[in-house]
Amino acid sequence: MEKVYVFGHQRPDTDAVTAAINLSYLKNKLGLNSEPRVLGHINDETKYVLNHFKVEEPKYLNDVRLQLKDIVYHKDYYINSKCTIKETYDYLLEKSITGVPIIDDNKKYLGIVTLKDIAKEIFNGDITKLDSTYDNILKTIDGSEIVKVDDEINGNIIVASYKSETFYNNVVINPNEIIIVGDRNQIHEHLIKNKAKLIIVTGNGEIKDEHISLAKDNKVNIIRTSLDSFHTSKLIGFSNEIKTILKDNSITFKETDFYDDFLAETKKLNHNNYPIISSNNECLGLIRITDINEKNNKKVILVDHQEIEQSAQGIEQAEILEIVDHHKIGNISTKSPINFRNMAVGSSNTIIYNLYKENNIDIPNNLKGLMISGILSDTLILQSPTTTKMDEEVVKELSESLNIDYKQYALDMFKAGSSLKGKSKESIINTDLKVFTNADTKFAVAQIFTLDIDSINEELDEYLKELDNTNKKLGCEFTILFSTDVIKNGSYVIYTDKAKSILESGFNIEDFKQMTYIDKLSSRKKQMVPVILNELDK
Repeated sequence: MEKVYVFGHQRPDTDAVTAAINLSYLKNKLGLNSEPRVLGHINDETKYVLNHFKVEEPKYLNDVRLQLKDIVYHKDYYINSKCTIKETYDYLLEKSITGVPIIDDNKKYLGIVTLKDIAKEIFNGDITKLDSTYDNILKTIDGSEIVKVDDEINGNIIVASYKSETFYNNVVINPNEIIIVGDRNQIHEHLIKNKAKLIIVTGNGEIKDEHISLAKDNKVNIIRTSLDSFHTSKLIGFSNEIKTILKDNSITFKETDFYDDFLAETKKLNHNNYPIISSNNECLGLIRITDINEKNNKKVILVDHQEIEQSAQGIEQAEILEIVDHHKIGNISTKSPINFRNMAVGSSNTIIYNLYKENNIDIPNNLKGLMISGILSDTLILQSPTTTKMDEEVVKELSESLNIDYKQYALDMFKAGSSLKGKSKESIINTDLKVFTNADTKFAVAQIFTLDIDSINEELDEYLKELDNTNKKLGCEFTILFSTDVIKNGSYVIYTDKAKSILESGFNIEDFKQMTYIDKLSSRKKQMVPVILNELDK
């Protein structure tokens, strides 16, 4: 069953990470093959929660863009370099393809051969040279073994079409000669005595027992075929190993290469056949431009977000199966109807708790711990204006089931995650930063929860400098950092210049200064961003 990835937004907080884990477990119990992932580094608070309840940190998901491994290509389409040109040609016809990768005995990619390459060999190749094996020659000309001395057969091809006397006088036989001859016993004896490399007797011609015995003594190979000399000479060149016409000027791709990059590259090359190889150069198959219509887009479930800017890179190329979120309706669209659960509650985990109840699925204690952590984190211990009665009821049920003092646990959790010691200003600002767009105005709002406000005040100039750098990197009109004190239930504000007038007007504070404190301001979703959007709409 194809895997489904469950993940939150790009800057994973405790609610997003724990919601992904909890929802993935539920989906697996309901028969889906899902796996929780994160789109970025998790913060100290979330690490504390996962360690406390002994839950493994989800793996990192780079993006969900379409890759070549998601395309239905010709897997295991290749041929060994020791196969004959004829076998390769037959393989191309059988598979209805115009090119095939060539591999060695360890499946390592060597190059690609196309029908055009074979045609060039027929018309322009040296038809007098043979670089093959005894067994390959047998297969190609449908021959039978008479005397086999050598496995490898290399040499010059001669057709004994002259009169015997002319042949004796004009053709010098040496150990590298491969002679095609009919039912001519005198010529047979001459060739054996001169120790030719290989005699091919055509038309099922007679070979005397004494000549067979002599050939064994002189180490001369003999093959007999029912074909006439003309057809034998025409086919024998196809017994050459395919590696003899291999010229590796091909372009290869890996399964992990992105589909868009592949298309862009192939438009420049204008070829049809491209080998797919692994990281250790093992050939996996062949992808053809003419038959890449069948795609298996990555399947995903989104939690705690529904904005393109906040989701995985390439989300437009993924198949979204479901969204579970407690934010405003975003700008992500789907190609078909999906399960969509959006509720006005304080945490995605509150919704997921109810999904467990609706489906009569028992919640393991460690996942109950993750749920209550996500709710307490997003609602600031049920003090945020986003908190609903449902959040309170779920926290009550979970804390009783786990037998914990949720207020004390929450303080421990916030304390573990709020320390700024040892962190760079850049990492602090980017801990939980989201970008928003209103009409033509792009802005960013970052929020941190900390009990260490004094350290920000002491290094304010450094924070302001880094905030300006972040603003420029993001290409925003302005960026604001709200430092929320979870005990006082209010936020201190620092900002880039263009935000000053918006903050003054929006929060009705004259001469808004850096590190202004706003009481009972704790929710970015319900308090901070709506005020900014309202001012931009004026």
